[in-house]
Amino acid sequence: MVEPTGTLPPRLLRTPEAARFLGLSGRTLEKHRTYGTGPTYMKIGGRVVYAVADLQSWAARGAKSSTADPGADVIHPARRLQESRSFDAR
Repeated sequence: MVEPTGTLPPRLLRTPEAARFLGLSGRTLEKHRTYGTGPTYMKIGGRVVYAVADLQSWAARGAKSSTADPGADVIHPARRLQESRSFDAR
């Protein structure tokens, strides 16, 4: 019997469900995971799962109030981030 006053554990979504939740394709979410630009995820028994709270937090990083608003953070595209390298001119 479940106690009515007990707190529920965080809802976990597999990649296809998480992608739909964010309005992305599953492949885009997989690329974000590969490049380290996506939401926090967990591996349970070899399966990738996302907590709904983590998906909401990641999406909120891109919140802006206008096109002129730089926002507090940036959600990068699902591609490898360029490392800043300084080369000596020789």
